[in-house]
Amino acid sequence: MTESRGGPPVSATRVLLADDEPLMRAGVRAILGAAPDIEVVAEAADGRETIDQALRHRPDVCLLDIRMPRLDGLGVAAELARALPATAVVMLTTFSEDEYIAGALGSGAAGFLLKSGDPRELIAGVRAVAGGGSCLSPPVARRVISHLGAGQLGRGVAARARVAELTGREREVLGLVGAGLSNAEIAQRLFLVEGTVKAHVSAILARLGFRNRVQAAILAYEAGLVPAS
Repeated sequence: MTESRGGPPVSATRVLLADDEPLMRAGVRAILGAAPDIEVVAEAADGRETIDQALRHRPDVCLLDIRMPRLDGLGVAAELARALPATAVVMLTTFSEDEYIAGALGSGAAGFLLKSGDPRELIAGVRAVAGGGSCLSPPVARRVISHLGAGQLGRGVAARARVAELTGREREVLGLVGAGLSNAEIAQRLFLVEGTVKAHVSAILARLGFRNRVQAAILAYEAGLVPAS
């Protein structure tokens, strides 16, 4: 628990950190330790241990290395999506693992961050997915889009055709999902009740046939719906 000024204690976001390299785990733990609202509750060095620890601690967020012994990050994400759907999964990746990223989109991951990225991006990403949002490092987003298929122009046309079936408000919400905003942030931006935003997001995912917000975010990028920051 963390203390809020002038109010009741606020629950910290509980994180499970999974990576087979002890130095990487130590570095990520140190970064997250600088955030008063984030707590690393467990660590794991391989995929099977990650699942065991997740079932034991039921974290809010699981930070997953893609390449791990016994079971890789894709397999872990798929199992966690079934066993602990309330736990948001964020993949920690390197550019050498491009071939894994597109596959992870279907495994329930809520975000993709670079191991070499800005520490502030890691903290912001954990906060975003814990709040129901998604997180994509901009370089990762560009690589994912380029690997989803050949011909970016053709994909843009196809993406715009898919989002045409959405209402104007739903397209607006989809664009903000693509920008990585949480439901609460979207509600504030659009002057809506958070429950209304949640209903819009659920309707968008159902209508587009998506399993998670990251898939929706990629489509938002392709369709040109993400607003300029």
